[in-house]
Amino acid sequence: MPPARSLRQRAVTNENDENAGTTTRLTRAKAAALAAPDAQGNSGVTKQALQSKKSSNIPNTAATRKRAALGDLSNMTKPEAGENKEGKKATTSRVGLTSKATTQSRGVQKITRNNTARSALGVKDANKRETSEPKRSASGAGALGSTSMKRPSAQKSSHTERSAISEEPPRKKVELEKKTIEKEVKLQKERILGLESETQALEDDEEEEIADLDAEDMYDPLMTAEYVVEIFDYLKELEPATMPNPDYMEHQDELEWKMRGILVDWLIEVHTRFRLLPETLFLAVNIIDRFLSAEVVALDRLQLVGVTAMFIASKYEEVLSPHVANFSHVADETFSDKEILDAERHVLATLNYDISYPNPMNFLRRISKADNYDIQTRTLGKYLMEISLLDHRFMCYRQSHVAAAAMYLARLILDRGHWHATLSHYAGYTKEEIMPVFRLMIDYLHRPVAHEAFFKKYASKKFLKASIVTRQWAKKYYQLYLNGDNDDESTETTSSSKISQ
Repeated sequence: MPPARSLRQRAVTNENDENAGTTTRLTRAKAAALAAPDAQGNSGVTKQALQSKKSSNIPNTAATRKRAALGDLSNMTKPEAGENKEGKKATTSRVGLTSKATTQSRGVQKITRNNTARSALGVKDANKRETSEPKRSASGAGALGSTSMKRPSAQKSSHTERSAISEEPPRKKVELEKKTIEKEVKLQKERILGLESETQALEDDEEEEIADLDAEDMYDPLMTAEYVVEIFDYLKELEPATMPNPDYMEHQDELEWKMRGILVDWLIEVHTRFRLLPETLFLAVNIIDRFLSAEVVALDRLQLVGVTAMFIASKYEEVLSPHVANFSHVADETFSDKEILDAERHVLATLNYDISYPNPMNFLRRISKADNYDIQTRTLGKYLMEISLLDHRFMCYRQSHVAAAAMYLARLILDRGHWHATLSHYAGYTKEEIMPVFRLMIDYLHRPVAHEAFFKKYASKKFLKASIVTRQWAKKYYQLYLNGDNDDESTETTSSSKISQ
């Protein structure tokens, strides 16, 4: 048998001669000679390569700690005090691993102030303390806790209010409207009393000075300031001669006042379509009333009278009057051109060719001069003045009287002040004289709309929605001026039912 080889002999052989067959036997002297230089320099390498398992358990080198597996708990040992000085990064990683391993192994962890699990559990504990102690004067997390307690309380209160509102029965519009109307009526009464006291104070003083508004137009030839007073005096003298019979419907067998209102409402629509002057409409209605006051007309010829009157008035007032064929077309070809021309001759012969009618528009412009030509007041006045065309109850009053009442009511609606002496002078009527026509206008306004074309015409922006504004005002304040003195008893019943609604 070949002699046994020792481990030391294998270690010192050359790596390139590992296949060599010859070996050298070591003596004790040679072994001692070899051991001496190993102790000086290379002994660490040789010993380290031949170390036993006991040397691997020594945790003195950093390589041992780095080789340890992250999940291996057996290699983790408590670091010494000297090793903590190497760096905070390694210490932090070990702490994190220790807490994670402890959590996995134990399941329940002891709460400490430095533990990261404290933040998750601390929120619930804080909420519990905030529920039991809502008021906390401390700062920091306690202050935030107090604000978090206020939010649910505000939400609860808002939820309670919403539930109370939903459970509360809805308010009736009737009660709200009643309260609103009562307040506005009260304010209107105070305003009226204030105006009356102001007017009374002015009357108690010496005679109020009347402004001479014509003096400033003395050098304007178009205003004819030298003759304006005489012109209006002459127009007032003509008024009685051109007024129709207010009771002419009594001798009309087939006609009624309602039919006349329908005819005039249709003529207002025709007048708007042809874009005629306001004077043309007033003259046309005056021709109709004067002709019906003198002649008995059948129902099927009433529209012919209206078309003919509009044709005559347009010839008298307009610069360019529409052709007779246009009026025939408007009447849906019910009447031919020849019939309209024949009717024209018959109407003019009945009126004795006297169509010098004192137009109320002239009186309205005269009063508007004392009102400083306010466009809103005059627009409302035109609407109120056209009411006299539709309602037959105005037929017994002069046109100047109707114009004065329209201007008075328009100024009252727009709150333009009291009816002073200058206005009274240029209108020709005092406040007491205006009151009968004034009440008739309010009575018409607070009733339901009976003439659609008339209402629609003045509901446009062009006329400042005069029909809407005046009717809204009349529904609120008519009870201050209508005290049961009207001819129609149903007026009070209708108005009271509207207020109750």
